[in-house]
Amino acid sequence: MATVGVTDFTLPANLEATEPPEARGLRRDEVRLLVSDIETDTVAHARFGDLPCWLSSGDLLVVNTSGTMKAALSAATAAGQNFEIHVSTELPGGFWTIEIREPGAGASVPYRHARAGETFRLPGGGNATLLAPYPFAGALSSPSRLWMAALELPATSAAEYLDRWGFPIRYSYVNGAWPAAMYQTVFATEPGSAEMPSAGRPFTTELIDRLSVSGVQVAPVLLHTGVASLEDHEPPYEEFYRVSRDTADRINATRRGGHRVIAVGTTVVRALETVTDEAGTVPGQGWTSLVVTPGRPIRSVDALITGLHEPHATHLTMLEGVIAAAAGGAQGRTGFCATCHLGRAYEEARANGYLWHEFGDSHLIIGGQAHP
Repeated sequence: MATVGVTDFTLPANLEATEPPEARGLRRDEVRLLVSDIETDTVAHARFGDLPCWLSSGDLLVVNTSGTMKAALSAATAAGQNFEIHVSTELPGGFWTIEIREPGAGASVPYRHARAGETFRLPGGGNATLLAPYPFAGALSSPSRLWMAALELPATSAAEYLDRWGFPIRYSYVNGAWPAAMYQTVFATEPGSAEMPSAGRPFTTELIDRLSVSGVQVAPVLLHTGVASLEDHEPPYEEFYRVSRDTADRINATRRGGHRVIAVGTTVVRALETVTDEAGTVPGQGWTSLVVTPGRPIRSVDALITGLHEPHATHLTMLEGVIAAAAGGAQGRTGFCATCHLGRAYEEARANGYLWHEFGDSHLIIGGQAHP
């Protein structure tokens, strides 16, 4: 597990990105880039637009093409009590996981007193009926944050309904409502994520063109992200993923050629690790419940582009695993400490005023070469 120094740091409020970089007069690719150079065990500081300086011809960026839905909905009980529902993940059978939230100071907060059978009225004549706490706890009432629900929506699809009636999920650190376009990445092709796969946000078409000219390739995967556990720091629950035959073949060819596979986001790592073993990556789709920890060797990627994660976030343990992989394997090279490097990188990020969350700065974890 990660050391206390990595997970238990204090995040000052002034390091929370309260608005998109565009509102601060920056292009998306002008956010800052913290670079963990695992080959030299050092930390460097750059801008995201400098990314081509850290990559090489033959490297492969794997990106998440899931688009962000307007997944928040106003809701009310039959008695007229107002709530907010966050629509999370579509499950087999057409049911959904949802989160019930109640008004709070500045933004909504989790509501923990719901009961199975309750129905919430949704805009435009829709309804959400709670079926059971999720994951199923063996009781019909639970302090669980998420619920399995049946949605009755007056539209041909949930995506269509949410596009008409929903709005982007927003937490208390964001200083106002921003248009849905601010929550989309340049890679988005298929709506399905409750929250933005934010590691891809700093990419621009111009930056992708520069990377292509330098010989860096891009391959897609899909993972629809569920709602974050900002207050509880729970591990992620089941999420739908898809890895195509073409992407799997390109990943295997990249590794055989001695080049690096760079995941753009922890969502990409989760999808790829689900379909990768010692023999390589295979195509697949379904719902993954995999949680990547340092005790499980990373097999699919050599590097990672991600955001900066909150104290206690379960993603921090995945970062340790990627750092160990970039250092040459699950144990890393002699004398190298993945946890120590991550702790030092996060200390530098805080000391140098990096910004956290979906509108914040980025972190590149990369070694000097691939390790097939």
